[in-house]
Amino acid sequence: MLQKTDVIIVGAGPSGTVAAYRLARAGFSVTTLEAEATCAEDLRASTVHPPTLEMFDELGIVDDLIAQGLKTPVYHFRDRQSGEFIAFDFDELRDVTPYPYRLQCEQYKIARLLAERLEHECGQPICFSHRVTGVRQTTDEVTVSAISPEGELELSASFLIAADGGGSVIRKSLQVPFEGLTYPEKFLTFSTDTPLDRYFDDFAYVNYVADAHEWASIILTPSGWRVLVPADGAADDDELTADTNKNRVFGNLIGETDAVKTHHRTVYQVNQRVAARYDHGRIALAGDAAHVHNPLGGFGMNSGIHDVWNITGKIIKILETRINGASAFAHYDRQRRTIMQNFVQAQTAVNKAYMDVGSEAGYREKRKELENTAADPQRRRQYLLQQSMIASRAEEAAIA
Repeated sequence: MLQKTDVIIVGAGPSGTVAAYRLARAGFSVTTLEAEATCAEDLRASTVHPPTLEMFDELGIVDDLIAQGLKTPVYHFRDRQSGEFIAFDFDELRDVTPYPYRLQCEQYKIARLLAERLEHECGQPICFSHRVTGVRQTTDEVTVSAISPEGELELSASFLIAADGGGSVIRKSLQVPFEGLTYPEKFLTFSTDTPLDRYFDDFAYVNYVADAHEWASIILTPSGWRVLVPADGAADDDELTADTNKNRVFGNLIGETDAVKTHHRTVYQVNQRVAARYDHGRIALAGDAAHVHNPLGGFGMNSGIHDVWNITGKIIKILETRINGASAFAHYDRQRRTIMQNFVQAQTAVNKAYMDVGSEAGYREKRKELENTAADPQRRRQYLLQQSMIASRAEEAAIA
């Protein structure tokens, strides 16, 4: 029997659960399909920017997440050799946001909190272990085929939001080009309870450490310190996560090797890619299904949530007023894909270029530029507005 609902969400990460919860709170029936047995405990994304916190405030979950996270208004760009740092402080933006800080809160906490709310508050639990196998649509509805623990099933809805990650089944089914590049190097992360702040003077919760030869991102999350470094793209993953390489990384950073114990080591490939189009009839691509980029700056999870905030607002209006859905979806594409290309992709590339200069002269030039930005009140404020994603939200709203 064909099951019917107002909106189908594919994927139960932060983007998918935010979309589902916002629609459910607005009074619509939502079916969320997730291939995994639970919300994945992915430690890679942990930064929540001010505009996203404002969205969480509207959903009534911001206090719960703040209680599970770390408020981080200040972050440093630190010279690896001298220990000198350039500080930026989101508190300067308190006149434009009630949340003038980054919140460090692992993404799985967001997804799991919303999954619980969907089930117990809205009576619309996520359908875990439901793997989507196909999608088709007419002018009136979209239908998804899936395999569940009970067997095959079909669901139809007025609209579908594909938030099913970088390997999106929906995007591939629609044969949407995923244009961009893959970095030649890999990224390697280590998580540790070792108090890394003891090895530096005036260490912040968020630090980008670099010199002309090597860089590292060192961030404190509620589950411990997380260290991100680049790695040889041709190297074997087992070699990169081995104790010998772990000891090399921490030996270079803090002069300690065997004394540093890690509880998580991950290697992953990094891409900069954007789907050729986000709107496809009654289907919208969002989050990593629509775009992927390097993690420097913490824009990935936030961009996905901003995607679904935009499209769910339009879907709610369509279902309530019966306005032109095609026009609204096309507007979503113009707004979010433009922001992705002009802001997020560009800014993450700039952030990586600063960290990955490759020569002493180039590194000094980039560092001087950052020092000049920090010293100039106007330039510093514009930089903070960009890095906090407040500027991109304003630019999105201005796109007709």
